Amino acid sequence: MTVKTIESKSLKEKMILKELPNGLKIFFMPKEGYTKQYAIFATRYGSNDSEFIIPGENQATKVTDGIAHFLEHKLFEEPEGSIFDKFSELGSNVNAYTNFTSTCYLFSSTDRFYENLELLINFVQSPYFTDENVEKEKGIIGQEIRMYEDNPNWKVFFNGLKAMYHNYPVKIDIAGTVQSISKITKEDLYKCYNTFYDPSNMIVFIVGDIKQDKVFSIIERLQKKESKTEKDIERIYPEEPDTIVQNIIEEKLDVAIPLFNIAFKDIDNNLSPKELLQKDIATKIILDMLFGKSSDLYMSLYEEGLINDTFENEYTGEIDYGYSMLGGESKSPKKVLERVLAHIDKLKGTGLNEKDFERIKKKHIGQHISYYNSVEFIATTFVAYYFKGINIFDYVEALKNIEFEAVQKRFREHFNRERCVLSIISPKSFEQNE
Repeated sequence: MTVKTIESKSLKEKMILKELPNGLKIFFMPKEGYTKQYAIFATRYGSNDSEFIIPGENQATKVTDGIAHFLEHKLFEEPEGSIFDKFSELGSNVNAYTNFTSTCYLFSSTDRFYENLELLINFVQSPYFTDENVEKEKGIIGQEIRMYEDNPNWKVFFNGLKAMYHNYPVKIDIAGTVQSISKITKEDLYKCYNTFYDPSNMIVFIVGDIKQDKVFSIIERLQKKESKTEKDIERIYPEEPDTIVQNIIEEKLDVAIPLFNIAFKDIDNNLSPKELLQKDIATKIILDMLFGKSSDLYMSLYEEGLINDTFENEYTGEIDYGYSMLGGESKSPKKVLERVLAHIDKLKGTGLNEKDFERIKKKHIGQHISYYNSVEFIATTFVAYYFKGINIFDYVEALKNIEFEAVQKRFREHFNRERCVLSIISPKSFEQNE
């Protein structure tokens, strides 16, 4: 077992890493005086991992869409009932989520932390799949899928991904389809569980005013696998062209006002963790400079009634893919797109404003430091960056050190109209005011 202390002088924070003989990494961040405690048990396994070679095998395994999310659902079921009831009896909130790259099980509590931790570690390591309970779950998840098919915000987001990506599985709904999940068997679930829920592919992150030795002792005692899997999982992803599929994608649903997303596709993928972190920071600064609530474009679009206060932006930067996305509600999404592209073209001629860059950079540094008051932010952000090879403590230093020239370069390369898509969800009886 190895134990290591990781410190950030800028944040005045530290965390202790302990790696167990079976490969599980436990991260503990003490937060003295905090009444809330938070724990996440996470595996690097998301909906994009649909084809892989199991350690020790030579042939690739291809599984049906939605199985990672299905597996997350099924882990909450035990022979004697649902694990939710047990957490509820302890007065804590348990939850889980599956995204494109990871699956996370978590709880927050203000009391009886160690009992909750035992429950978390035990249930994630205790799969219970039968033919009957797998069939029953298909009906439950099928209802969830149908519900999201009618969700305008979900549809405008996924339609944008479908318009950007030819082959990459990020264009496929995380939950799969009713048809794809109908093929899932308990044998499939056990195969995925045994592959991706290996301790060497997982981490536990804990934060709060709790005792370090007791945390490590509980997790070590409850480990059901003692030795480490020597070979890594080989993940297989399809080749993805740099081009987009289509510029505009539209669908009609029951909404009062059109929803829209404008997205720019990344093409510089598979970077080192340091380069990935710099790209992440640079893009978020640019988005705030160009489209944030204090930007000239935002104020102009808002005053003209082309957007309202639902207009937001975000950047997603993963190892194999990435995109910027901005959107909200508008009666004229295509006019907003024209204004956005014209604004970008203008700034490519004049260059970005360095004073705006310095102002936004300082704002982001302040925001990032303040986020460390939230145990939820610390835990979920740590896990998201860890699986990309990035230590969350490096974020603030990289943010302080980022230079204007790097942001200018990223702006010129990423915000390209040839890799821009517009996704619109319109009311069923609506003529766009174009």
